[in-house]
Amino acid sequence: MTPDGEASGGTEPVDGPPPAEEGWERETVAYRGISRRLAAHYLVNLGGTLVGTDDPAEATRVDGDGWRVALSAETVTAAAAIRLTEVTAEFVGDPDALAELLPKYRQKAMRAGG
Repeated sequence: MTPDGEASGGTEPVDGPPPAEEGWERETVAYRGISRRLAAHYLVNLGGTLVGTDDPAEATRVDGDGWRVALSAETVTAAAAIRLTEVTAEFVGDPDALAELLPKYRQKAMRAGG
């Protein structure tokens, strides 16, 4: 997103941690058993816009009003032969925006994963 709230059109880099504005906070959360597509879908439903793609399955960044999230996924071993996808979401944003967004995202992610 541009500073005036317009979509960036995919010109911003989407790899690595999301850029933060002055005074913004960072928080990283990870959940097993959900996909990056589902995490991106949740964030879009919470007011975000995909950056750099229109496909939630390929999304590595979602921007909202006062917040940005970088998404990554990897396969991890949970126990012996059990392998799960773990999605990590690195949030940056205005403290008030994150205080509202994070509990809603956690509630959605916990229902799907674990």
